[in-house]
Amino acid sequence: MESDPVISNALTVDVEDYFQVSAFEGHIRREDWDRLPHRVERNTDRILQLFADKGARATFFVLGWVAERYPDLVRRVADNGHEVASHGYSHIRVTDHAPEAFRADVRTTRRLLEEVSGQPVKGYRAASFSIGRDNAWAFDVLQEEGYRYSSSVNPIRHDLYGMPDAPRFAFTANAQGLIEVPISTVPLAGRNNPCGGGGFFRLLPYPYFRWGMRRINHMEGQPGVFYFHPWEIDPDQPRQRGIGWRTRFRHYVNLHRTEDRLKRLLGDFRWDRMDRIFLGEEEHA
Repeated sequence: MESDPVISNALTVDVEDYFQVSAFEGHIRREDWDRLPHRVERNTDRILQLFADKGARATFFVLGWVAERYPDLVRRVADNGHEVASHGYSHIRVTDHAPEAFRADVRTTRRLLEEVSGQPVKGYRAASFSIGRDNAWAFDVLQEEGYRYSSSVNPIRHDLYGMPDAPRFAFTANAQGLIEVPISTVPLAGRNNPCGGGGFFRLLPYPYFRWGMRRINHMEGQPGVFYFHPWEIDPDQPRQRGIGWRTRFRHYVNLHRTEDRLKRLLGDFRWDRMDRIFLGEEEHA
């Protein structure tokens, strides 16, 4: 299949290390993060090279914790023409934040990322897609703190996250005009089915994702939104012991296939940054 001649899809990377995922938060203490082997820099550099080889531009949602320790990595992301956006400071779910703690988190992280990257930070993605009906106040806080869009909703049913009744495509999230850009889904059998990356991209056959993205582009005339993490191209990462079978399966399934699948996806579609697609920013932005 050739690249779509009109529609660019949003390519996004959640820049966090393997030990920072929500599934491990009851197994690995935050105070131990600095004692563990770090692999986020080398994995993100591999992604930057992969994108350069394919001529793709992307948005990198970076943890403040990572930016503080690897400022040169964040600068390389910006210098390669990608958008730097916020993933919060230390991957705390919004559902675990009081409003003022959330405000402090997104304010601190935005300032840090702007200082390091040298570019304005317009976008935010919540850890584990943890903004929903019960904490929609977070959209107002983001707006007040200078963010222009969020990508924090995954409109599916899932045991850990999800807002299945949310719009499937970009919508205005509050009265002040903050844009929410959900992760891509396709409707099947009366429900939204995942088609935007993450663990589902490793689990389900690649042709399903190609079909889903083509449906979104050609039948619905909309840009898709795809995400993954640097640790998902790293099958040699340290394996955690003492975790449940479901967590083990979700985290480690098909890590050895992710990079090749990404190469196919990058070749099959056109990809760009979130701010250009959903905010209409110019290429020099």
